[in-house]
Amino acid sequence: MQFSFKKALPHLLVILGFVIVALAYFNPVLKGKKIFQSDIMQYIGMSKQQNDFREATGTETYWTDSAFAGMPTYQLGAKYPHNYIKQLDLALRFIPRPADYLFLYFLGFYILLLVLKVDFKLAALGALAFGFSTYLIIILGVGHNSKAHAIAYMPLVLSGIILTFQRKYLGGFLLTTVAMGLELVANHFQMTYYLMFLVIILGIAYLVDAYKRKTLPDYFKAIAVLVGAVVLSIALNATNILATQEYVKESKRGKSELTINPDGSPKVATTGLDKDYITQFSYGIAETFNLYIPRFMGGGNGEDVGKDSATYDAFRKLGATTTQAAQEAKRAPMYWGEQPIVEAPAYIGAVVLFLFVLALFLVKGRLKWWLVGGTVFSLLLSYGKNFSLLTDFFIDYVPLYNKFRAVTSIQVLLELCVPVLAVFGLVKLFKDENTKEEKLKALKYTAGITGGIAVLFLLFKTSLFDFVGVNDGFYRQNYGPDFVEALKADRKTLFTNDTIRTLVLVLLSAGAVYMFLKEKFKQQTVIFVFAALILFDLVGVDRRYVNNDDFVSAREVDKPFTANAIDKEILKDESHFRVYDLVSGPSKPSYFHNSLTGYNAAELRRYNDVFEFYVAKNNMNVLNLLNTKYIIAQDKEGQMFPYVNDEANGNAWFIESFKTVDNPNDEILALDKLDNKKQAVLNIVDFGNTFKSEIPNYTVDSTATITLVEQQPNYLKYQSVNKNDGFAVFSEVYYGNGWKTIIDGKEASHIRVDYTLRGMEIPEGKHTIEFKFDPDVVKTGSTITLAGSLLFALLLVGGLFYEFKKKKETIA
Repeated sequence: MQFSFKKALPHLLVILGFVIVALAYFNPVLKGKKIFQSDIMQYIGMSKQQNDFREATGTETYWTDSAFAGMPTYQLGAKYPHNYIKQLDLALRFIPRPADYLFLYFLGFYILLLVLKVDFKLAALGALAFGFSTYLIIILGVGHNSKAHAIAYMPLVLSGIILTFQRKYLGGFLLTTVAMGLELVANHFQMTYYLMFLVIILGIAYLVDAYKRKTLPDYFKAIAVLVGAVVLSIALNATNILATQEYVKESKRGKSELTINPDGSPKVATTGLDKDYITQFSYGIAETFNLYIPRFMGGGNGEDVGKDSATYDAFRKLGATTTQAAQEAKRAPMYWGEQPIVEAPAYIGAVVLFLFVLALFLVKGRLKWWLVGGTVFSLLLSYGKNFSLLTDFFIDYVPLYNKFRAVTSIQVLLELCVPVLAVFGLVKLFKDENTKEEKLKALKYTAGITGGIAVLFLLFKTSLFDFVGVNDGFYRQNYGPDFVEALKADRKTLFTNDTIRTLVLVLLSAGAVYMFLKEKFKQQTVIFVFAALILFDLVGVDRRYVNNDDFVSAREVDKPFTANAIDKEILKDESHFRVYDLVSGPSKPSYFHNSLTGYNAAELRRYNDVFEFYVAKNNMNVLNLLNTKYIIAQDKEGQMFPYVNDEANGNAWFIESFKTVDNPNDEILALDKLDNKKQAVLNIVDFGNTFKSEIPNYTVDSTATITLVEQQPNYLKYQSVNKNDGFAVFSEVYYGNGWKTIIDGKEASHIRVDYTLRGMEIPEGKHTIEFKFDPDVVKTGSTITLAGSLLFALLLVGGLFYEFKKKKETIA
């Protein structure tokens, strides 16, 4: 193996170019600014306690008290031992966020096209088309970083797999292992799960091809190599995967045990999320044209329509000042599809789609059918409830599909497939595989289809669409019918303007291809023209939604929340308690206090049940149970005020008896009117065997005490004094996979009571009780991760040595 700087130079220049382009798009990072991402703000609130703990102690806590009354940190940025693949990921993301993700988009896609034997210049062009796809930029704007992270590594995973199918087994194995390891590091299992579908379609395409070519042995050899690579990549991420697998069963993404809803109605049995929740964000059929015309359906929920708009005039007629009307016109409700919230359209690009259609006529074979198959598959599934025949089948029968919500997200597959095939449209245009007549015919059909669609919409838009949004009834009721007519007028204007924009781009694209076929343009000129058109097209739309205005000072991002007078007063209280903040949003309370609320899509299912049944209804009996000492609310004038709840049960207490139940429904219903300072709910099916004979009662006198004397997120220490044997309830969320109990230095055990809390028997006398969150899954996972890392290192060194030796023998 010999390194050739001359051969590597073009690629190094391209990679340098990617760095420059990524930094240029997000240029405020060069001034030390950071992008304000709403989701990341929530994440910072959720993770502050564990980050503070890590900084103060140098150790990791896998439990936080600050959100949802307590939960594991596995999905809150927990760090694990021997996670060397994470170090590689950090090395690749060496430029400031979010430019690092944009750079990864470019890099991974570039490598994929190189593996597909595309010339480096076209590969670079394709990388720009993929990286600037609007959805991929929008998710960076709102802070879906882990999703962007996972999407960025998708092309790299496909590169390794394709390399293996090309019978480059060693290189394919190593690249697939690293790429899949990085994909899993991103920790967005929904995206990885969707990638699996695209890999399956790819595998089918190669299988059919291998059958036709009678190369099935090579095919199955490649499959064996890939299985080995995936297993090793999983080993490199074993801790996170094992911890998540263990946790998901206990989270609200696991199977629900209840058969009733909070209102008493029957609950539809499911092993995952509810069907309505999964399909809440379903792509409209007509919305498909958003991929081609950016504001086909008005764009996002809040579009800037400017002072020349009908919306601005409507606000002025309603009495708004010029300043107020201008401000409202900056966030006009232009989106008229049926999804609850849309930040921006998932625009792929008129130029990219033009090339995609051109490729449909010029490209043949397995590559085409894989990419077209992946595109159609993801589009159909993104329709969700609007194509329920397919979606219901996947929810009901395809493993794990019902663990994820927002089915529109699967469009990331077509956002990857379309630019790949689009690039191959140019590849085939430049090659001699097709005659010039065939290419001209393909151009004629492509221009006719793409341009024709735009013309059709321009001519018949008012006949085809009503431009009515799902919330227009609200606007009509509050602002009058003229206001809604103004909204519709602006929606039509946006529709018309962007359709004309698309038509012009199509005509320019068709013109460039025509000039090449007429030998007026050289190949290099065509590449330059299309690079310019793609950048103009995609970046122009991206900048509407994510631009320099989204950047703020680093301090505002790093410390997004400010304590108000109420927070400061509560922070003076050094005892251990919880806060129920009804005013400040989901994660600000978690930033300052141990909160009952939080921002996470996978909180513990039992706590979520209690929240929906009682906490959300301000049931004081249950709030006392959760040791809610402070409640922050608003008075009639909208002023915040703290309510000090002196009835909160405290950190732990002795009870006199149990209220026994034998099913989860009765278990949670019993909490409503339970005298929970004296009695605890016990599910005898789950924990009845804890007691040697019959369920006991206890004598509790006034001198019995149990006091929390030391507290950290992952450690609690109590002192108990009791003349009699007793049973203590702890106002801590029960999680059976990691909390270890110790009494007077000896290991003990605890059980679940009151549906979601911990409880245990404590003998008479004085005792020290400790709870330590020391999950075995982290130890087991870390051992596997270390072993996997060592094995990969050996294989890498051995592979390089083998290649070097083989090359040397060939030269000799």
